[in-house]
Amino acid sequence: MNMESDRPSRGRLKVLSIAGLFLLPVLIAYVLFGAGWRPSTTGNYGDLVQPARPITDVALQSIDGARISFNDLKGKWNLIYFTTAECLKPCTDALYKMRQVSLAQGKEAGRIRRIVVVHGTKVSDRLRNILSDYPNTRVITGPPEAVKTLARQFSISAGTPLDGLHRIYLVDPLGNFMMSYAANVDPSGMRKDLARLLKVSQVG
Repeated sequence: MNMESDRPSRGRLKVLSIAGLFLLPVLIAYVLFGAGWRPSTTGNYGDLVQPARPITDVALQSIDGARISFNDLKGKWNLIYFTTAECLKPCTDALYKMRQVSLAQGKEAGRIRRIVVVHGTKVSDRLRNILSDYPNTRVITGPPEAVKTLARQFSISAGTPLDGLHRIYLVDPLGNFMMSYAANVDPSGMRKDLARLLKVSQVG
């Protein structure tokens, strides 16, 4: 048996074995992807809107009756919640989450704006009393048709904000709807998402 001639073959086998160890995961991933498999989770706690959806301007008004357009809200990260004038428990829960998530950003909290859009032309005394606990939350209302026009732009597969979804919607400083959160979302997940966005974003 010629030991000398056998050495190159062993060397090639060793190199091929090492290469196989690196290529096997790539091959498996390629096969799984081709079969339609996708990861069930991502690094985000909210539901991404892909691609992000520009929100067309709508003429609305502030709680004191002053005119305001949706474009006036650009420049900050906006957490938006739609509610009726009664603001029942899902509404108060959302207000609380939005406040705590914003405050948890520390020195970056000023880059976040909290907005409540009220469906209807009036804001009830109950809602006004609730909002006294959330002094930096901006309240927007307007004619029902204007609010509906705005709400339709936040439509997802489950419906629009006026379908009782009680979701919190995230709009970036350029006015793009990019993510939404279910009513039962863990606030710590929202906090992590926002912290990540604020860290990597050069706007807002």
